[in-house]
Amino acid sequence: MIFLCKKYNLQNRFLQYDENCFAKQAIKDGKTMKGASDMNKEITIAELKEKAKQLRKTAVTMIYEAQSGHPGGALSIADIVSCLYFREMNVDPKNPRWEDRDRFVLSKGHVCPIQYSALGLLGFFPEEDLHTLRKEGSKLQGHPSMNKCPGIDISTGSLGQGLSCAVGMALAGKRDGKDYMVYAVVGDGEADEGQIWEAVMAAYRYHLDNLVVIIDNNGLQIDGTTDEIMPQLDFTKKFDAFGYDTYEIDGHNMEQIVETFDKIHAAKDGRPKFINAHTVKGKGVSYMENQLAWHGMAPNDEQYAQAMKELEEGI
Repeated sequence: MIFLCKKYNLQNRFLQYDENCFAKQAIKDGKTMKGASDMNKEITIAELKEKAKQLRKTAVTMIYEAQSGHPGGALSIADIVSCLYFREMNVDPKNPRWEDRDRFVLSKGHVCPIQYSALGLLGFFPEEDLHTLRKEGSKLQGHPSMNKCPGIDISTGSLGQGLSCAVGMALAGKRDGKDYMVYAVVGDGEADEGQIWEAVMAAYRYHLDNLVVIIDNNGLQIDGTTDEIMPQLDFTKKFDAFGYDTYEIDGHNMEQIVETFDKIHAAKDGRPKFINAHTVKGKGVSYMENQLAWHGMAPNDEQYAQAMKELEEGI
């Protein structure tokens, strides 16, 4: 499968497809794509980093083409999404509703282009659909819909609600005797919502060691820094106090990400898991990094060209 990424030509002032901007991912016919299977456990750190780069380029391209979206928070979780979808999670693009699959809940649903990118590269839907973000009738809307997009386990977007859904999925798995995992990505600004903490308590009460809560701790939300709007203090200490196994990592260090998920899989102790992922909003694009304005803004032609160059070559 090949995802065509549009590249802007500044001299000729038109959009063209450039094979140097292709993001390639082979999908073998008839083979289930299982992140935690023997097949994908063999993926290397270097390959996961390359996947993360592909995801970032694809997400920025989608937002650029739509001229609408939230690039900052999408880029900050790209490395974690890469590890989850291409190494950790048991999922099947040919059977998105497979009852034994691992579940992924993007509680901060507005950054869905990064999830769509992963689903597209894995083959959950035709690659050309990646060029339809936020278009009327598209399955790829501005917030993920489980009724429209294959691979979306729950519709999200109203901040604070996704984690409760993840707790329900994990509880159902326990009661049904399933061994699937549930991964929930929550925004640091989203943690202002009281419902988040109700869900946190419930997960401990019901011994949901099949739940992994990941805070995208990039320090910015729509109105300012998280410290200015509603100081959260130390997330790790909070979740430790709520009875979770806690892990604190650099959310862009793939070695740390992989090592942490390996530790989590080995810890079946009746306690839910928490990862405090310190990240950079807009990671990988110099003019977006740590800039509040890029919470929800699309790049223009010149900015897009610069973003593609920096994501490919590094900054």
